[in-house]
Amino acid sequence: MLGKVNRTLLAVIGAVLLAAGTTLLGGWWPLHGRHVPLLTEEARHRYWHADGWWWWAVPAGLALCVLLALWWLLSQVRRARLGAVEVDTGDGAFALLRGRALEEAVAAEAGALDGVAHCRASLCGRRGSPALRIAMELEPHGVPADALAALAGPVLTGARTSAGLPGLPAEARLKVTSHRAQRVT
Repeated sequence: MLGKVNRTLLAVIGAVLLAAGTTLLGGWWPLHGRHVPLLTEEARHRYWHADGWWWWAVPAGLALCVLLALWWLLSQVRRARLGAVEVDTGDGAFALLRGRALEEAVAAEAGALDGVAHCRASLCGRRGSPALRIAMELEPHGVPADALAALAGPVLTGARTSAGLPGLPAEARLKVTSHRAQRVT
């Protein structure tokens, strides 16, 4: 979601800046030439001394822009990964399992599957209800259905039991490694 917001925001800002730059450099409408002031004396007097919605709309629009910019900045800083998972120790207390350790274990087990060239895993969600995002890169001879079945079976079951979780939802994205075509002679 955040990637789409970033791309959209950059596209809109880029289009506005491009339009403003070409308008100012070309001296086109609404400037009516390079030597004509941007606001005429009449326009400055009308808007400067206006009573009504104009002076309320400008600060409100600017405040909205500032709030949206702050939201965007804070969403860039926020971590998407989960740092730790709560594991019930059985005596009423909880232990913390490092999220990075669980990610590395799942990635190592899934990377060792037949037909998998490379695997990355990231833990997201909350401490009480984590979820996994797994990106698997398959070798050219790898069968996606077999790799997905092996991932859903022993790999995720082992991760679920070792973390003491009743459920561990996972989202897997499969990609095939690029390879050169083989010559037939």
